[in-house]
Amino acid sequence: MNVCVIGTGYVGLLTGAAFADLGNEVVCVDKDQRKIDMLNRGEMPIYEPGLEEMVKRSREENRITFTTNLSDSVKKSRVVFIAVGTPPKESGETDLQYVEAVAKEIAANLDRYTIIVNKSTVPVGTGDFVRSIIEANRRRDVDFDVVSNPEFLKEGTGVFDALNPERIIIGAPTRHVAMDLVELYAPLEAPMLITDVESAEMIKYASNAFLATKISFINTVANICERAGADVTQVAKGMGYDSRIGREFLQAGLGFGGSCFPKDTLSLRHVGRKFGENTELLDSVLSVNEDRVPRFVRRIIETLGNVQGKTIAILGLAFKANTDDMREAKSLEIIAALKEAGATIRAYDPIAMEAAKAVIPDGLTYCRNAYEAAENSDLAVIVTDWNEFKQLNMEKLKEKMKNPIIFDGRNIYKPENMKKFGFEYYSIGRK
Repeated sequence: MNVCVIGTGYVGLLTGAAFADLGNEVVCVDKDQRKIDMLNRGEMPIYEPGLEEMVKRSREENRITFTTNLSDSVKKSRVVFIAVGTPPKESGETDLQYVEAVAKEIAANLDRYTIIVNKSTVPVGTGDFVRSIIEANRRRDVDFDVVSNPEFLKEGTGVFDALNPERIIIGAPTRHVAMDLVELYAPLEAPMLITDVESAEMIKYASNAFLATKISFINTVANICERAGADVTQVAKGMGYDSRIGREFLQAGLGFGGSCFPKDTLSLRHVGRKFGENTELLDSVLSVNEDRVPRFVRRIIETLGNVQGKTIAILGLAFKANTDDMREAKSLEIIAALKEAGATIRAYDPIAMEAAKAVIPDGLTYCRNAYEAAENSDLAVIVTDWNEFKQLNMEKLKEKMKNPIIFDGRNIYKPENMKKFGFEYYSIGRK
């Protein structure tokens, strides 16, 4: 099938690469010439394990191309995916300006029946919004349909998720329209749910907000554990054995970040308020998350007494391991708070250094490895749970530090082991 994917960000690029890998003829469109040039050179604008190899394979077999030419791409495609950014406004409402702009361009280039698919995460009602934009701007009287097909990709395992989805949600105006998407996804042999457009849009937001709720819940439990002398890792483990609860997203830590959970929870709350519904639960989820870093930094300052003039090593900059994504990364909050309190920052991340430099170009020292970052430091902070940090030579790390104090924001070490190595060790929700 001829497929067009508009947007070569995380979702768009993985979507296009996956469809090409399944044997479809895919064209990925982006207005950013720099990104298109990179992709045509075989360079990835994002870091995702396995993505470069998958794209290379499809490029060699001429199943995927990259261009800025939206007009030709739309005209030759049966299905057009919209995968552009949908950032939050200050109010929490989803900003649909990029979706609207793309819908207008699609409308101007429709010359035959086409299925337009919202792949971007969008609030309920966006399907109708896109349809109205296309109807108002199309130049030819041709039929089209708008479908919602939310993505459920996890950064760091996106390639696997794209080729091995737990479920595929297709929100279509009729079952007949949905069948084209069913055909496109059939090779994956994954469970498929066909719904109306509005329900598909809600499924995405409800899923992410529920996972955010689990994270805020276990972090609240962690706060109580710290006071009561309990171990949140054992509490979570005991909870996770209950099949009704499950083990996923019960890791206490610095809270949720990234491009999805914060904005999707905010957007769902905005939609709820728009319809006059009580959003106290979502208010609490967001409130707990907003306090994670301030609480963590307060503990650091209390431990050192004062961070003015102190050197602190930040290990991990990306919002999670196996990605270079700095969106809503907890490292940004921690660094800003510690710098404001007068600390000197030395930082290291295995992958996200360049991405971090684009966000924080100065005001700290970027280091070549964890040991260099820890050089003469008064305290080290684990922010991202990279495997590299789990395998550090603790004796060497201790030798590098002025004071062997570690604040572990991801609970990647066992307290008893750190005590044996001679560290003063602080983690989340544990003694």
